[in-house]
Amino acid sequence: MKFQYLLLLFGLTLVACEQEEYAFGDLTAPSNLQIEANVAGQTADTPDGDGSGMVTFVATADDAITYKFIFSDGTEEVAPSGRLTKRFTQVGVNTYLVTVVASGTAGIATTGSTEVTVESTFSDAEALALLTGDGTKTWYWAADEPGHLGVGQNDGDATANYFANYYQAAPFEKVGNTCMYEDELVFSRQGENLYYELNNFGATFFNVDFLGVAGGSGGEDACLPYEVQEDAQLVALSPSESVVAANGIPGQTRGTLLNFTEGGFMSYYVGNSTYEILSLTENRLVVRVVMGGNNALAWYHIFTSEKPVQGGGGGGTEEPEFNNLVWADEFDGNVLADTSWSYDTGTGNNGWGNNESQFYTDRPENVRVADGLLTITAQRENFSGSDFTSGRIVTQDKFEFTYGRIDIRAKLPSGGGTWPALWMLGANFDTVGWPACGEIDMMEHVGNEPERVLSALHFPGNSGGNAVTSSTTVETAETEFHVYTTIWTENTIRFLVDDEVYHTFDNNAGIPFNHDFFLIFNVAVGGTLGGAIDPAFSSSSMEVDYVRVYQ
Repeated sequence: MKFQYLLLLFGLTLVACEQEEYAFGDLTAPSNLQIEANVAGQTADTPDGDGSGMVTFVATADDAITYKFIFSDGTEEVAPSGRLTKRFTQVGVNTYLVTVVASGTAGIATTGSTEVTVESTFSDAEALALLTGDGTKTWYWAADEPGHLGVGQNDGDATANYFANYYQAAPFEKVGNTCMYEDELVFSRQGENLYYELNNFGATFFNVDFLGVAGGSGGEDACLPYEVQEDAQLVALSPSESVVAANGIPGQTRGTLLNFTEGGFMSYYVGNSTYEILSLTENRLVVRVVMGGNNALAWYHIFTSEKPVQGGGGGGTEEPEFNNLVWADEFDGNVLADTSWSYDTGTGNNGWGNNESQFYTDRPENVRVADGLLTITAQRENFSGSDFTSGRIVTQDKFEFTYGRIDIRAKLPSGGGTWPALWMLGANFDTVGWPACGEIDMMEHVGNEPERVLSALHFPGNSGGNAVTSSTTVETAETEFHVYTTIWTENTIRFLVDDEVYHTFDNNAGIPFNHDFFLIFNVAVGGTLGGAIDPAFSSSSMEVDYVRVYQ
């Protein structure tokens, strides 16, 4: 009777439309609905697939305009073409009911169902536990952290595609937007399922490209009134296949995706519902999301389980305040302080392991302290079988430390082949060797690329040419002093130039950056990174105004 009533209404409408000379055509329900399910990796030996949980569905029907897929795991998607690929994430072999609604003209629909059995072997039980705590956990923006909101490139450049290299928000930078820092992101667990609820208190911070979603307009990001899903939304975990995961570098990503259903998003609206977990601890969550409609950009969010208070010292404990000066050398005297520094001399093993061309000496021609500066000079001369001399000083066995902020104000040498470095080596180097001891390169520079400054981390599996590196442009590196800073904690290692972060690395207990290190300052010539030596090169110096360590 209801269907007849609807047809009668449509008939009346058509009569009226004919008087206005409009026509809808025949109202025909889709027919001959067929549903095909292709399980990835399905063979006679693996009838439930390859464990990826991937299934491609193809729905066809006569007179259908679009298709809606409704799954018994609580998700649904619209596919106008009738073709849809879905990853089922419940671990193990599971059977799902799939309902397809084929819609025709004027919304007349035909419904059909099928079942699919598929295996999913992906699991991240630890992430589930960390996100939800005892069952429910609330997360907040880590507004007191540099880079809690940032954006970077999303491409195959493994040196820069895993951190916010375009922009990083300063602590509490967005406080004037009123709404973003108020958001509460609530994760809860029901059995093995993860659920999410965003409490936005009636307003959401929108990226400028998506202001129209909330009926807004303008030329910059804005907080706009916006209603979000009231009920908790299912979140599916799956393995990441991002460009960061493809880098294959430990410490860059956890490799787990958060797939939010029903258009869910993590506070800042950028038009995507899939977020990659880069790192996760009990108190800190770092995610990456590719911008909707612009695959060239990826946004980075940092959250904490303890809401920060501006000026109150609250929030996560992952970024300590290093304000206590524990060691420094201002180079105010006229000799290098032997209570703090020693010299490395000679050519080392195979040019200090890098085919370098210099002979390190302890002569004042190569290392001197005067006029408030440490000066390390590389120069061309025949000395003990080498064509160049230079200096290298270390604090090994004299000053060694774990965690802190290291500020070094320096001006770098010039000339093709020069390779100055301000770096640290694990204090257990003599017992475990390299790279097991760990190496933190706070600043490296090569004269053949005069405006580029690098940072790097070397550890087992990522050393030498496979180190975790990043770089930034410093146009006056050779002509002016700049402050090179490293902020080293148990959770992150950040590299800055003049207080601007350009490289962030997620530290963890499984890599060798959680014990004492010592400082090394040197200027190499040639070698694997220094490259070709300019035939006209005669001498050049690195000048250091000070080095200060805070904890």
